[in-house]
Amino acid sequence: MISLPNIVTFARLLSVPLTIWLMIDGNMTAAFWLFIAAGVSDAIDGYLAKRFNARTELGAYLDPLADKTLLVATYLTLGWLGHLPSWLVILVVFRDLMIVGGALVVHALTQSFKSRPMLISKVNTALQIALVTFVLARLGLGFEDYGISRILAVAVGVSTVLSGFAYLIHWARKLARLEGSA
Repeated sequence: MISLPNIVTFARLLSVPLTIWLMIDGNMTAAFWLFIAAGVSDAIDGYLAKRFNARTELGAYLDPLADKTLLVATYLTLGWLGHLPSWLVILVVFRDLMIVGGALVVHALTQSFKSRPMLISKVNTALQIALVTFVLARLGLGFEDYGISRILAVAVGVSTVLSGFAYLIHWARKLARLEGSA
């Protein structure tokens, strides 16, 4: 059965192509507001799932998929349009691909995969969201960010590298324990 939080999450996932189209079409104001709405929907689906005890296994997979799809697609598009540095786009996309690949390897070898986001990963995601918000606000609303986007780009770069290494170390330890018990 599909729950209300999963419907909200699925709507966020469906907002990704529209957000990308709006950016490519040059409608950064609408892209900004849709990105904000997607962020609010992330908080709403989490609240609904907890408040009404409507957590589902589907939601546990769908929510991070929707979040990552929105962020990666937004980074790729803003990079392609020249609004984010290419080095940062490559770093963000590579880290996310590495995390997905690592999760698949750990799952294949352990036949189970239960993972909670690390603190550095949560910080990284918050910084990624803040950067996109500032860039879209500058482009769509004429917001003067006073160099905040540049500072956030460096912070995203640093937290992306730290988060990637944290996951590599975590998985290496998990696999070493597996090898030790065999």
